[in-house]
Order: sequence, then structure tokens, then C-alpha cells
Amino acid sequence: MNIPAPNPIPVYLAPMSGLTDLPFRRLARRFGATMVVSEMVASERFVAGNEEEALKGSEDTGGAPYVVQLAGCQADWMAEAAVRAEAHGAAGIDINMGCPAKRVVGGYGGSALMKDLDQAVTLIEAVVSSVNIPVSVKMRLGWDIQSRNAPELARRAQDLGVHLVAVHGRTRNQFYEGKADWHFVHRLVENVEIPVLVNGDIVDLASARQALACSGATGVMIGRAAIGNPWLLGEVAAGLNGRTFVAPTLSEIEDVIVEHLGLSIEIYGERKGVLKFRKHMAAYLSKLPIAQNRISDLCRLDDVPTITAGIAANVNDCKSAMALQ
Repeated sequence: MNIPAPNPIPVYLAPMSGLTDLPFRRLARRFGATMVVSEMVASERFVAGNEEEALKGSEDTGGAPYVVQLAGCQADWMAEAAVRAEAHGAAGIDINMGCPAKRVVGGYGGSALMKDLDQAVTLIEAVVSSVNIPVSVKMRLGWDIQSRNAPELARRAQDLGVHLVAVHGRTRNQFYEGKADWHFVHRLVENVEIPVLVNGDIVDLASARQALACSGATGVMIGRAAIGNPWLLGEVAAGLNGRTFVAPTLSEIEDVIVEHLGLSIEIYGERKGVLKFRKHMAAYLSKLPIAQNRISDLCRLDDVPTITAGIAANVNDCKSAMALQ
């Protein structure tokens, strides 16, 4: 499996709470992601010293640059959290204005800020003025189909000194239903001079190329499709930038899964590490010809040697099945 060099056409790993955690981001970066963004970090809890939020925003790429995504609705907390993230080594700050989750928008954060652009601008101004590192904004097209105001928000963000915007091609009220509207993202691209990343429904090299062609964006941001497939970022980056990508063998996939388990245990401790790893293990194995009941059984195990043996047994069965074809 090759690990690509830096990419003129950037391919970012999208932040996803509970999924793009420390171990996964480290693997994605190693396999070729141009940049990784932390899970959403609650600004107020981060400033208060909450251990979980601090871990989400900590350095995770072996010295390579990383971005911390902050969420919140109060300028003071956002500014202070940005200062602390910069002090901890972040190379950039991303402001979450795209999360559609009810618990986030219920607190007037995430994509709820797209209903109040003046408040959104207040947060952007506070963060930009508080740090010396680049600031980006992750947004949706708007709150709903009647108020797709991403082009206006992007323009105002640019005017305040934001260096990059990423836009998911759905409104908040769409959540993940329907198709991402890459063509509408083009309106945003035409409205700013800063780089724009297009996000939503990018699952492989072909869809990445189509998203770029439709939107005119500078690069792509890939989220859900990368779970269980951390080398996808490298595969897409290689293809977009004219390089050959060598797909991982089954043995290499097994090595990555076991490495991911080890990283999860190293970072979170054995019990919590296993629990956090389960959804990733299920994603890895579901992409292979393995029966769902076997995956479910494996995801119920707590003993690390038994889990590792189960991973090996399932991958070996895949090898045997493929040898017979």
C-alpha cells in the first residue's frame, strides 16, 4: 500500500463525532489525507478542562499538522478555546457551522448558526482575532431549502480573514437524506476567492472527480465513506493528483485493523479502547465478504487476544474464499 506525497488538490478527512477519533485520524493522515480535522470539540467544556474534550483536540498525527474543530455559540468561549488549541499545537482552527445534530443545534451551535449570520460572524471574528493560525469554517448549504445562504456566509467569513471554507452539499434539515447538491456549491465558489472544499456523497475517486467538476471547488472533504477505509483518502488524493495507488491486500487490511485496535487501547485504555474500536471494526469487516452475524459476534467480545484472533480468522476465510474464485 503506497502512502502519497503532498497533494496540490487537497483531500481532507471530515470531522465526525464519535468516528474520526484520535486513532482513526492518525491512520488517515498516514495513508495520504492532506489534512485531518478533529472531532467536534465543545468550546466551553474544552476551556473548563474537560478531559474528553481535551483528548479530542490533542495532537494526533505524529507531528504532522492537524486542525481542531470548535463548536459553540458564545464568542468568549470560542476565542479562549481557539487560543488553547493553538497553544496545544493545532495548525488551524475550524469553526463548526454544519453539524445537524439536534443536541448541537438545540444549543444554537452547529448549523443553527446559519439561521443567524450576524451571530455566526461574531463567532468568526472572535476566533480569527484571537489566534495566529489559519481559521476555516465548515458549513452546510443553509438551514433549509428556502434559506440556502452558504454563499453569503462564506463571503462574510472571507472578509473577516477566514482562510478556507468547507461546505456539505445539503441543508441542515436534509440531514443525510437525498443527494448532495454539488452544483449549488458552485455558487459559493463563485462568491469567494479563498479555497473551498466540497463535501457530501464523495465515496470514491469517481465521485470526487464529479464533485470537483460540478462545484469548481479547490478540493474535497470525505467523511462517512472513509470509516473502515482510512486509505480511501490516499486513494482519492493519488487519483486526483495523477499518481498510481496500490490497493491494500487482505493481509495489509488485517494489519491495519489490528493496529487500529492497538492505537485505540493505547489512547483510551483497554476497556474504553475496545468499546470505541467496535464501530470501526464493524466498518472494516463489513467491506469484506463476511457474514453480518459473524461481525456482530466479534463486536460483542471484550478480550483483546480473542478479538485479534477473530479478526485474523475472518480475514483468512476471505482469503480462502477468494482463492477458490
